[in-house]
Amino acid sequence: MYGHLTVFLHVLSAFVWVGGMIAIRFAVHPALASITDPRIRLGKTLEITGRLFHLVIPFMLILLITGVIMVSQTGGHEIKAGQGLLFLAKEGIWTLMMLNFVYMYLRRRSAWKLFVAGKLPEAKGTVRHIPNLLLPFNILLGIVALYLGVSLRGL
Repeated sequence: MYGHLTVFLHVLSAFVWVGGMIAIRFAVHPALASITDPRIRLGKTLEITGRLFHLVIPFMLILLITGVIMVSQTGGHEIKAGQGLLFLAKEGIWTLMMLNFVYMYLRRRSAWKLFVAGKLPEAKGTVRHIPNLLLPFNILLGIVALYLGVSLRGL
């Protein structure tokens, strides 16, 4: 029972994190582009991004905790012959995603401070790489990690 719950929470957390990024990038971000007032558009973008970032933090922690539990329950990186490399690749991808997330989080936080201070061009410049580079990078990595996770489960 606990094994199923652990895997469920792990997969759910990955879906919330990756799915949230996909929704923001491909549904919300284009809709925000229709707002003509640059101050309102930037403010809403920073607000929505902040909400997503704070939503996914607990799921990232659950992902980490359940990942550690699954590693300990399966005997580490030697799950099945030949899967050790897949396991390490998946762990490396999630680590890279987390580092990228921290970077985006800090950039967004800096941009929010600039926005509140009325420095719109600086705020916009601070987050300009998030929607078109950093977020899509994490989405791609997340999809690859999800695929590797399915491969590791033997499905």
